[in-house]
Amino acid sequence: MQKALRDKKAICIFILPALIWFVVIAVLPVFQSFGYTFVKWNGITKAEFTGISNYIEVFQKSIFWKAALNSLLVALASVFIQLPISMLLALILNYGVRGETVYRTILFIPVVISSTIIAQLWMKIYHPNYGILNTLLKAAGLESWQQQWLSNYKIALVAVLIPMIWQYIGYHMLLFYSAAKSISSEITDAARIDGANRWQISFKIIIPLIAPMIETSVIFAVIGSLKSFDVVYMLTGGGPLDATQMPTLLMYTEAFSASKYGTASVMAIFVVVECLIFTLLIQKAFKRYRRE
Repeated sequence: MQKALRDKKAICIFILPALIWFVVIAVLPVFQSFGYTFVKWNGITKAEFTGISNYIEVFQKSIFWKAALNSLLVALASVFIQLPISMLLALILNYGVRGETVYRTILFIPVVISSTIIAQLWMKIYHPNYGILNTLLKAAGLESWQQQWLSNYKIALVAVLIPMIWQYIGYHMLLFYSAAKSISSEITDAARIDGANRWQISFKIIIPLIAPMIETSVIFAVIGSLKSFDVVYMLTGGGPLDATQMPTLLMYTEAFSASKYGTASVMAIFVVVECLIFTLLIQKAFKRYRRE
C-alpha cells in the first residue's frame, strides 16, 4: 500500500477517471454557461452574439439586486444565527448528556429529509387557517399576532429564513461535534484541573482548536445560502411582491419561463463568482485569525 502511494504514476491512474468526470460534469458546464452570457438564445433557434448586452440588461434590473441582497441576508442569518445554535448544541452534546446518541440523531433528521418535504411541512405550519403557528397563537390568546406568514411581504423573508436555518442546524452541529470529540481529553482535563469551567474550556480551548471546521461550516453555510432555491421556490416562489426573490429563482424564471438563456447564464455566473469571492474572503479571514 505504501509503495503504491509513493508511485506517482499509480496515483495519477487512479485519480484520472474521477478528474475527467469532474471536469465533464462541473468545469465544462461553467465555461459553457459563461459562453452563453454573450449570446441571445432561446434554446431552440440559432444563438446570436450580442456582446455584453446580457450583462447590461441583468445589472440594470432592480429586482436582480434585490434578489442578491436577499441572498446576502440569508447568508448572514446562516452564519450568525444557524452556526451559533449548532455550536451550542455541539458543545452541550460534547460534554455528555443522557441519550446523547438519540439527540444527535434527532437533530440530524431534518438534514436527510427532502427539501420539498421540508417546504410542505412548513407550509402547513404557516397556513393562515389551520396552521400550527396561528392555532397556538389563538390558543394563547394572541390573536393579534396571527399573520398571513407567507403572504405578508414585510415578514415573508423571515418566514422563509426559519425553515432554511432549521433544516441544516443538525448538519453543522454534527461537524462541530465530531471536531470537538477529536480533541484529546488530556487537554481539557488539564484545563479543568487548573480551575477552568466549561464555558472557559469551550471558548478558550475547544472553539480555537476546531477553527478549521468552523471555517468549513462558514463556507458551506454562505455558499448554500447564496445558491438557495428549493425551499424558497416551494414556499413562496419569490413572492409576495418579490420579497423573497433570489438570484437562482430569477435564473430559473429567465431560462425556463422566458426562454432567455443568455441573461439566465449571466445570473448563474454571478452566483458562481459570488461564491468564489466569499470563499476566498472567509479563508483569508480565518488565516489571519489563526495567525493571531
